[in-house]
Amino acid sequence: MTSLRSLGASGIEVFPLALGGNVFGWSADRDTSFAVLDAYTRAGGNFIDTADAYSFWAPGNEGGESERVIGAWMKARGNRSDVVVATKGGALPAHKGLRAATVRAAVEDSLRRLQSDYIDLYYTHYDDESVEVGEFLTALDELVKAGKIRAIAASNISPERLQEALDFSDREGVAKYVALQPLYNLVSRDTYEGRLQEVAGRGGLAAVPYYGLASGFLTGKYRPGTTVRSVRAEGASKHLETERGRKVLAALDEVAEAHGAELATVALAWLATRPTVVAPIASARTPEQLTALVALGDLTLTQAEVGKLTAASA
Repeated sequence: MTSLRSLGASGIEVFPLALGGNVFGWSADRDTSFAVLDAYTRAGGNFIDTADAYSFWAPGNEGGESERVIGAWMKARGNRSDVVVATKGGALPAHKGLRAATVRAAVEDSLRRLQSDYIDLYYTHYDDESVEVGEFLTALDELVKAGKIRAIAASNISPERLQEALDFSDREGVAKYVALQPLYNLVSRDTYEGRLQEVAGRGGLAAVPYYGLASGFLTGKYRPGTTVRSVRAEGASKHLETERGRKVLAALDEVAEAHGAELATVALAWLATRPTVVAPIASARTPEQLTALVALGDLTLTQAEVGKLTAASA
């Protein structure tokens, strides 16, 4: 059985793959979403990632669709205490930014959609540099003290502001970020490695990278001369045009063949070896797609294989 990992200093234990909920209520309908969630938890998974903004960009959607699906699923299964739900606020047009009143309203709406009394991990989705860190951290601290949030985290934030936020929490004794959700994968390393990773490491934060499979590119289904029908096809296929993208695919092919594994499993396993990373995020539109993702917990790469992938992605 795959062992759980500690989510920073939160005391929360999570499966080494976070299930991305961005597809729920968007490219996966309610029934399919329920099937994916069921398959994930049957495989031992317990860490579900969503946001209030998912998926306001889709025609006919207003945002909150993913949270509603997850909330309805947890109610139907009666398993709220068995899963760790992470959601984010600050990007939904109706609750844009990180003013204290906005944060409070966003959290209340997320709780209602999730049909839950609490959120396990709450992210500031995008930093709002027009607001002092003390304002939103104090508001989040009040929500933690009220039992509505168990732990807080950040996403899409500069190293400088992250350090400022950590310093404020230490100085004022308020809730402190325990995790960071950066863009990070084999074809996008400079989005995390360097100063941001250093700040996270010093602060003891758990990294939970998004776009772990580079919008599906690292599954290997995007190849020269192929056409993939997907809402993410344009973003993923662009990596074929780069030398790094082609080198990474070649290295993934070699390592995957050695293990009899899917490319997606290998790509996520590499990410899981990186300093500070606790659980990469990946989403599945069908239960079949999920198989390669949850296999991450059972795949151990050799030092040479990690080196091969690291070199190809440089």
